[in-house]
Amino acid sequence: MSDIYSDDKRKEIMKKVRNKNTAPEQFVSKLLCELGYKNYRRKTVKLECKPDFIFVGLKKAIFVNGCFWHGHSCNKGHLPEKNYDFWKTKIEINKERDEKNYTELTQKKWSYLVIWQCELKKKEVENLRKRINAFMQ
Repeated sequence: MSDIYSDDKRKEIMKKVRNKNTAPEQFVSKLLCELGYKNYRRKTVKLECKPDFIFVGLKKAIFVNGCFWHGHSCNKGHLPEKNYDFWKTKIEINKERDEKNYTELTQKKWSYLVIWQCELKKKEVENLRKRINAFMQ
């Protein structure tokens, strides 16, 4: 599928992409608070891999991954045709880093949960609540 935006418009859009306090992270933060899990830390230096939500006393971490940036196999995770080789390499590096981070956490006896951007739809919220509650037990 080709890009529907011009090169200049695409550059403008990409410059606005944030890596902290994103809308999906804010959504999960609100959901965690609704479920009573308010004692988390955000992107602390205690862990090199910097999960989005950290429950230090419980040794639990939650990652909120964007489907495109972390190479999820859903519709949002597909690579653009334009600069395909660049994006393929970039996303593969991200996926390798993610695996390294998950391994690091496991070795430190931490458990982790990955929440994908595509799971944050209204119709999926109840399933996500169940997953979070099960993880936090």
